[in-house]
Amino acid sequence: MKKLLLVESPSKCKTIQAILGSEWQVEASFGHFTELAKDGEDSLGFTMHKDTNKIECRYQLTEGKGQQVVTKLRAAVKNASEVVLATDGDREGEGIAWHLQQQLHLRNPKRAVYNQITPTAVKAAIANAHQLDLNLISAQRARQCLDRLIGFKVSPLVRRTSGGSSAGRVQSVALHIVCQREREINTFVPITYWSVWTEYAEGFTAFYAGSSEIEPVLDDNDVTDDAAEVNAESTVESKRVLSEAEATRIIQVARNHPHVVREASGVTAQKSPLPPFITSSLQQAASVRLGLSPEETMKVAQELFEGVDLPQGRKGLITYHRTDSTSLAPEFCAEVKEWLSKHDPDNVPKKTTRHREQANAQSAHEAIRPTYLSITPKTVRDHLSAKQHQLYELIWRRAVASQCANALIQKSRVIIQAGSTLWQTRGSILTFAGYTRYWNDLSKDKHIPALTSGQTLALANAGFTQKQTQPPARYSEAKLVQVLERQGVGRPSTFAAIVKTLKDRTYVLLKGKVLEPTALGMSTDDVLHKTFPDLLRADFTAGMETTLDEISVGKLEWQSYLIGWHQSYFQPMLARAYTNLGADLQPSDRKNELSDVACPTCNHPLSKIPSKKVSGGHFLKCEHGCENLVMFWSDRRNQWEIPQPKGENAVTAEVTSFACPVCGKPLAKFPYTKEGVNKVMLKCADVQARQRKDHADVVFFWSSQEKWWSKKFGDLDEAAKPNLGKVATGKEKKAAQGKPKRSSKVAKPSPKKRDA
Repeated sequence: MKKLLLVESPSKCKTIQAILGSEWQVEASFGHFTELAKDGEDSLGFTMHKDTNKIECRYQLTEGKGQQVVTKLRAAVKNASEVVLATDGDREGEGIAWHLQQQLHLRNPKRAVYNQITPTAVKAAIANAHQLDLNLISAQRARQCLDRLIGFKVSPLVRRTSGGSSAGRVQSVALHIVCQREREINTFVPITYWSVWTEYAEGFTAFYAGSSEIEPVLDDNDVTDDAAEVNAESTVESKRVLSEAEATRIIQVARNHPHVVREASGVTAQKSPLPPFITSSLQQAASVRLGLSPEETMKVAQELFEGVDLPQGRKGLITYHRTDSTSLAPEFCAEVKEWLSKHDPDNVPKKTTRHREQANAQSAHEAIRPTYLSITPKTVRDHLSAKQHQLYELIWRRAVASQCANALIQKSRVIIQAGSTLWQTRGSILTFAGYTRYWNDLSKDKHIPALTSGQTLALANAGFTQKQTQPPARYSEAKLVQVLERQGVGRPSTFAAIVKTLKDRTYVLLKGKVLEPTALGMSTDDVLHKTFPDLLRADFTAGMETTLDEISVGKLEWQSYLIGWHQSYFQPMLARAYTNLGADLQPSDRKNELSDVACPTCNHPLSKIPSKKVSGGHFLKCEHGCENLVMFWSDRRNQWEIPQPKGENAVTAEVTSFACPVCGKPLAKFPYTKEGVNKVMLKCADVQARQRKDHADVVFFWSSQEKWWSKKFGDLDEAAKPNLGKVATGKEKKAAQGKPKRSSKVAKPSPKKRDA
């Protein structure tokens, strides 16, 4: 009998299987395969028993994949001599491991945690396997119940008022940050001022710095910001002059007096390398330097972590990418030092820079780094996709740079006096590249000539430029992630999901490189500000994260905490909110009732359109611009379906969560028969689009590798298994009999592992 190793992602299986060999069988849970049921009070799926301080959670298998996963894994367990749970090493991964224990009826399963998929790391993790961490599991269950409680209790109020689809513990704070910035922009009143300058025949420009009684101060502080534009030149200005008359007077003084160097100083400054990437800094840098969204960054990083096929075999190229620790393994640091000694000896530092950890960093994890330093970006270029290669190079260079010598910068400052006015300029020249050979975060050199105190300069020109103060900038995706991290909102695994949720709910739109709140987003934030102001405070949500951290290390008991929080705080706040709702807020003007079905294209709840001609008395329609997408109830198949034309496509198609690679609309399942066997293919659900030539090759088949595959477009996302005709249970059939049930609740997609 073989030993069984259970992981989360199927992409890991092949990599780890190659490491462990034929004695092992490696299978995947496909992330979260269970979820809280949607039953009981407000469909919470759990009951709080105040008398015993206990919470009864009712879990169910996720729709579609859950039962398939459990059936397959139970069969594997029966044929295994030993079972090891090797899900991810964070809070969510521990929760998945616990659910595997419950669903597979494992008595004392071994728990293995690794930070990188290499032979050494995986084998060491198995050799040092331990028991499940019950405190970490408690923190995951508390997080799940807390999010369900807030989301399911607050979202109905949002739907009644603003027309928004949901609210959440973390997403609402993120939305508030974006909306607050928009309000600052809208209320901003610009101030006109003048920037005054002089040009000299010696070949440089200086700026007005005040009168001789005011000592000018230069800011020589170099702080690198991963969310800032790369090599963005700093705007140099004079001391602000608030009238044109005063600017004219200053220029007259400059033209009527000699310009003498009052001070010429220089200093060699050192700039230390940045720490290696953590999740948030990787998302910020990838957004700014590669144009990747946080969601795309995490997807590509997941691929690099799980493994890619190389000539030397399948390799996991980076360490675990959900981390807030900047520490690196000593053996990796030694490997970098050896590599630098051979390839770049001048860059070996006498003392490596020590990077400060965040206060709440999970020190058990490493920073994000390459697993094999010898696998350079150049050597794998031909074996990675463009995005994989770009992100791998970013990670490789940042990790190497963190271990390099400091950069040396020659900084100079010149102060010039003309009558009663002072003028200043400054320059900087990189004299030793150091770590910037691998990670350049410096602005361009600015040269000024060598000058000496007492030297008289030749004035070539003097003038001024009228300017206005500018409103604060809207947040880019990178900047929003940075703000969330700095304010303690969410965790590394949630940043990408938070930003994605705001876009999916149409609360914000990505315009160019910045996030702009929509009218729906602003209205939703207004409602929440009036009714649940605490939920919008970053420190309030950050406090919840701190509480979850305390639960994860055994300092708090999660059930008594959650029950106490609900009774003493949340329940009274809900009562006040609904009182305010009746007194101060009017329901929205939405004419049609919302259904509990999400639009397969934009994820907004579909509206119920009354009609006596259809089953159930209504059909569903998207009222968010999805080209009149409608769905009708099928009594035969007990589900909502997009209508299909007669003739070739007369069959009713079941819509999937996959997107058409040509137009982005959902793909739908179409049955067909091959050699007497009933099969299923995927085509675009849009009837008219399927008739166009550009959709001729949009056909996906279920392959022997258990993937949807197209000759032209390749594989679809293999992590989302399709539902190939699951037979409804008796309970499901009973629930689906007769007319479709009316409901004002919005059906949310099954939670994925990293949802905020």
